[in-house]
Amino acid sequence: MNGNETGLGFGNGAGERVLPELTGEEIARYSRHLLLSEVGLIGQRKLKAAKVLVVGTGGLGAPLALYLAAAGVGKIGLVDFDFVETSNLQRQIIHSTKDIDRPKVASAHDRLKGLNPDIEIVTHNVKLSSKNAETIFSKYDLVADGTDNYPTRYLINDICVFQKKPNVYASIFQFEGQATVFGAPDGPCYRCLYPSPPPAGLVPSCGEGGVMGVLPGILGSVQAAEVIKLIVGGAEPLIKRLLIFDAWRMIFNELKIEKDPNCPVCGQNPTITEPIDYEEFCGLGEKKEDAAVPISAIELKKRLEGGDDLQVIDIREPHERTLYAFPGAKVIPFGQLVRRMDEFNPEGDLVFICKIGQRSLFAIRALRRAGYQGRMLNLQDGLAAWAKLIGGPEVPY
Repeated sequence: MNGNETGLGFGNGAGERVLPELTGEEIARYSRHLLLSEVGLIGQRKLKAAKVLVVGTGGLGAPLALYLAAAGVGKIGLVDFDFVETSNLQRQIIHSTKDIDRPKVASAHDRLKGLNPDIEIVTHNVKLSSKNAETIFSKYDLVADGTDNYPTRYLINDICVFQKKPNVYASIFQFEGQATVFGAPDGPCYRCLYPSPPPAGLVPSCGEGGVMGVLPGILGSVQAAEVIKLIVGGAEPLIKRLLIFDAWRMIFNELKIEKDPNCPVCGQNPTITEPIDYEEFCGLGEKKEDAAVPISAIELKKRLEGGDDLQVIDIREPHERTLYAFPGAKVIPFGQLVRRMDEFNPEGDLVFICKIGQRSLFAIRALRRAGYQGRMLNLQDGLAAWAKLIGGPEVPY
């Protein structure tokens, strides 16, 4: 899928999709594309015929969907089950202040329709899963991955390989991002590059580790460019190439990546031929023996004020604690917990805290599997809940 090939079945040849004509208004709207010999009238008609699924309408999905709509992609599907929050607005430019508490797909739908009323926007207000992904993906020509978690990335990858659809991928963290195209017939898939996910909880999400607001705008725009190139054809897409970008140093690098003949999904003898339990694969599936006891912010406050025998363990990284240092907490970053578990008092309760209560949950599971026998509690919804329910001007979350 390079050179003049698109792999998307556009054109007027035998067995190919008949391209729709452009209206007079569309010719005026897309005139700057029509002036490009690499796009031209045929390329714009291919864009009008295309059906693209954008998974995630957050930092990456926002600029990605906006540019696809502006470019005239005829059908854009949006998958997201989240709601717009104030903290999203620093980077998720498809949403606005008036959209706070609305479903993200509803907010994105209205914004895209306002930008280009002639295209079709289909919203899928669901959490993508092994049960619905194949049905949703089957309605589109290619998929753009704007997600921020490993289970969904592996799910998207596998379904795209099964259905022979390109997967235009990007990911971001703090100041760095990467982008490529997975799923081409002669190119690698996500599993070729990342055969297995990192240990659960080791890599913080953007919600925990932070992200420079403009970074997803740059990477999402790269994704949009790759989608347009795949549809129009005749370009050199990011197949077998991983683009790496450092916004803080303003440096672009590129790595060559190859298809793994032993890949369990796209290799010569695949062993994964249908969707699996991706939560379990990524170490997020909860086992009964690993279950953590939740404690609410209100209950924790009562127990602290009552002088109960408990110890608060803050597993956040140093830069996170500069925003808010929980009073009296023992500081042990996530990666040090298992080797320092002899510092805990097994006779008393341990309460683990992080920003949103996810890493602390993984911390408890890791300690339990390492053999720690004491009672461990997880601050439910983390310091974000503490800030909301307990408050105080010194709490930034």
